[in-house]
Amino acid sequence: MHEWSLAESVIETALSIVAKEQIKKVFSVKIKLGELQQIDVEVFELALKELSKGTLLEDAKMEILLEEAVLKCRVCGYEWSFKSFLEELDEEDSESIHFVPELVHVFAKCPKCGSKDFEIIKGRGVYIEGMEVEK
Repeated sequence: MHEWSLAESVIETALSIVAKEQIKKVFSVKIKLGELQQIDVEVFELALKELSKGTLLEDAKMEILLEEAVLKCRVCGYEWSFKSFLEELDEEDSESIHFVPELVHVFAKCPKCGSKDFEIIKGRGVYIEGMEVEK
């Protein structure tokens, strides 16, 4: 599943930071999930829990923060939410964007002027926003 590979990347990145910074204990990890990824949060949380077993992350609280995806037209400057656009998609197209978020450029256009020239200004990707640790 897509969520497992993303969780694996988060765990590997966090453990890399732990090793590099010579951290002794990790209390919490803040993880930001961009809405555009359309991640099943329950599956992602389960994957984080399972993949952190036997590591310094095992007892850490995994705090997941969802970030709304916002798109901005480069032609007229209009901003709109991915959520409003998602309602127009069929299941197959939505699934395509789930696995390759940049495919949103194939399916979306500015609701104001109709341009397909837009950027994703937030809500893209999965990343560690911070960690509470003891050195």
